[in-house]
Amino acid sequence: MKAAVTTKAGVPEVIEIKEVSRPEVKPGWVLIKVKAFGLNRSEIFTRRGESPGVEFPRIQGIECVGIIEEDPSGTYIKGQQVAAIMGGMGRFFDGGYAEYALVPFDIIFPFESNLTWDILGAIPEMFQTVSGSLNQALEIESGETLLIRGGTSSIGMLACQLAKTKGLTVISTTRNPDKKQALFENGADHVVIDAGNVKEQVKDIFPNGVNKVLELIGTRTLKDSLKCIAPKGMVCMTGILGNEWTMKEFTPMGDIPSLGRLTIYMGESKNLSKELLQEFIDEVERGTIKLNIDRVFSLDQVAEAHQYMEDNKAKGKIVVEVG
Repeated sequence: MKAAVTTKAGVPEVIEIKEVSRPEVKPGWVLIKVKAFGLNRSEIFTRRGESPGVEFPRIQGIECVGIIEEDPSGTYIKGQQVAAIMGGMGRFFDGGYAEYALVPFDIIFPFESNLTWDILGAIPEMFQTVSGSLNQALEIESGETLLIRGGTSSIGMLACQLAKTKGLTVISTTRNPDKKQALFENGADHVVIDAGNVKEQVKDIFPNGVNKVLELIGTRTLKDSLKCIAPKGMVCMTGILGNEWTMKEFTPMGDIPSLGRLTIYMGESKNLSKELLQEFIDEVERGTIKLNIDRVFSLDQVAEAHQYMEDNKAKGKIVVEVG
């Protein structure tokens, strides 16, 4: 089979298209014929050698959608539509950057859809991250105010739509004034231009602060996001768009306001259910949820796609279609 193999840690060019052996099925695992997969920022860090425990060469890819090729258990039939997500995929065993992927049975999610594969490829990890961040980590409720820090990312755009369906008032941020209208069109009630500090702008809109903050930029803006919350407000750090994992200085009793709460979301496949996934896919198919897909690459272009993401050129989800 053809695969995009990360040969060693390094720049995008370390990802090479190779002919490799198709995985052999074993008990407890399922072979998927991959149709598409979404690109994820965490895969950049893995490629650079910054994900602990990853050995090279490795076929990356923490998610994929496709059809069942072989299931020794007989649970799934050949040709059945499925998604696979996380559980060590693309890190501790070969993942979705290939024509076939052998994955553990417990990270498989069946679904039925008439959507095209490029659209379906954008869904699994993006939906799991947004749904988990909003519902499990931030525990959003109707009537609350939500600040999305990094609003033009694919996660940020989808988070805004889902929050609006739940009855929240949303402020989305962007560094680029040219993207302001796109955020309004996506459903944001307010848009703030982010130059690194947005506390004053947020407090101008909501003097007491916001109830919840979805922090997608990461450690670069986390302290400022904490200054935006109302009493008993909550910040959830989910993203690392700022490409920095750690902070040089953090003083909990100074940087977290009194009664404020800070949490993180690092979802796994267990945070998703086949019912939730199917419900979301149905919403996309009906047109009530609009996915923000920036560009679709081919398997031969995975290295180029990595560079595109690393250069922050995307205005939405990057998808790779296979075959």
